[in-house]
Amino acid sequence: MTVPKAIGAHSIAPDLPRGVALLRDPALNKGTAFTERERDALGLRGLLPLHVLSQDEQVRRALDSIRRLPDDLDKYVALNALHDRNEALFFRVVCDNIDEMQPLIYTPTVGLGCQKYGHIFQRPRGLFIGSNDCGRVEEVLGNWPYRAGIIVVSDGERILGLGDLGANGMGIPVGKLSLYAACAGVHPNLCLPVMLDVGTNNAELLEDPYYVGLRQRRVRGAAYDDLVEEFINAAREVFPGVVIQFEDFANHNAFRLLKKYRERICTFNDDIQGTAAVALAGIFSALRITGGKLTDQKILFLGAGEAATGIADLAVSAMVAQGLDEKTARGRCWLVDSRGLVVKSRTDLAEHKRPYAHDHAPIGDFVAAIRMLKPTAIVGVAAVGGTFTKEVLEEMARINTQPIVFALSNPTSKAECTAEEAYRHTGGRALFACGSPFDPVTLNGRTFVPRQGNNSYIFPGIGLGAIASRAQRITDEMFMAAAHSLAHDVTESDLAQGSLYPALPRIREVSANIAARVAEAAYRRGLAAGREPRDFLAHVTSQMYEPTYSSYV
Repeated sequence: MTVPKAIGAHSIAPDLPRGVALLRDPALNKGTAFTERERDALGLRGLLPLHVLSQDEQVRRALDSIRRLPDDLDKYVALNALHDRNEALFFRVVCDNIDEMQPLIYTPTVGLGCQKYGHIFQRPRGLFIGSNDCGRVEEVLGNWPYRAGIIVVSDGERILGLGDLGANGMGIPVGKLSLYAACAGVHPNLCLPVMLDVGTNNAELLEDPYYVGLRQRRVRGAAYDDLVEEFINAAREVFPGVVIQFEDFANHNAFRLLKKYRERICTFNDDIQGTAAVALAGIFSALRITGGKLTDQKILFLGAGEAATGIADLAVSAMVAQGLDEKTARGRCWLVDSRGLVVKSRTDLAEHKRPYAHDHAPIGDFVAAIRMLKPTAIVGVAAVGGTFTKEVLEEMARINTQPIVFALSNPTSKAECTAEEAYRHTGGRALFACGSPFDPVTLNGRTFVPRQGNNSYIFPGIGLGAIASRAQRITDEMFMAAAHSLAHDVTESDLAQGSLYPALPRIREVSANIAARVAEAAYRRGLAAGREPRDFLAHVTSQMYEPTYSSYV
């Protein structure tokens, strides 16, 4: 153990590295912001340029460097490199410039980052657990140097709307956990990205000499389930009380894994439950503009996977809470998949679609379904770009004074329509939300400011609330509370410009409010540990990480 060295009345923590080792630790490194006293005390003299910069000055320099880069992928790589060398500066840059940085560190740029992952790979982040690690997963998890409080785990089979990217999908857990820290103040040391590398069925990746994962087709069946089970048990053993978020699993695994584990551990699937909460919040906001009731809405989904059924399930729960019986509420949600309207007479339906298979004649065309069903809202979650055509949007405007149009697929290439198309083809009457960012649109003298129905409004607050309350489970009630909290944080000035979500620079405030509601629900249902706080908001806020430099002497 290193003996602390006295500097006047100050001392250095005994376990603090010195010299080059300190500069190479991103969790401790301050770069050119180390003071003269710190440089002398920590063996840094001569290892740094002589001019001492404040963190604010470093932020301005980093921004200038990033903004000079020619494209978003280069900026994504540069931000990852900054994260790898100076964690506090990275999060300061992101937190203070969230509108500009979130699209670079997460959607839409993260999709391209995953596609090119092996080609831009610089430094590993998180843990890669392979199907060849069966029997020693606990040992692998034990290599992580911090006490994880939340794990985002993926098997890379359904990355955004891009499909099977295998181990290249690690960019998603990394990006999600960056948003946990930036948007909700979950300390970076608590955040562990995990990739379950069970192979890939993407032939192009298997032939790519720079692919980072196992060169094999995907493991299925009992071997796959055994690996997941071993991972869950090992994670709980190595990191007691850890929250586990399932991310970007394909439909055939996502639903059954959530069903299998949600009553056993503190877990959720963001693609199912987080998407549901953010979409429902957007609908609540839209109804503040129309003056309508949720129980009077008819929602037509383009897509019938995790996102669609997750949103429908939460919408049904909200309608039931407002007085409808469950059967009637389900009858207000309709799905269209690649084979047309989901109806009872079809024999090809997966289990998760069946609750929304209603008695109706088959309809193979989305526009025809709109004409027949007359929905008040359409929600695009099929990841097929351009499917909200001019005809679709005009038909929605014909049957609704203010049609609700949510084009939630991402990345941008998969968006059902652009913001400009949504407003132009509805005469500026659409209440629009998107999955990828779009610029403001001016039409007939009015400027609309569309905002993303991005899960980053929801999952960081869910995680913070679960960690702060040491929740044993994460329930649907918590997601409902999160949806109401998010909608409540939309201001009248937001609504006046067509924004159905709060301004992104308010995200830490929004996440804290959600976390407080989640923690409150955990205590109310007897799912929390420790003494119940008097002030839930103060309780969660006190635990939020702030990316500022500590003084080491």
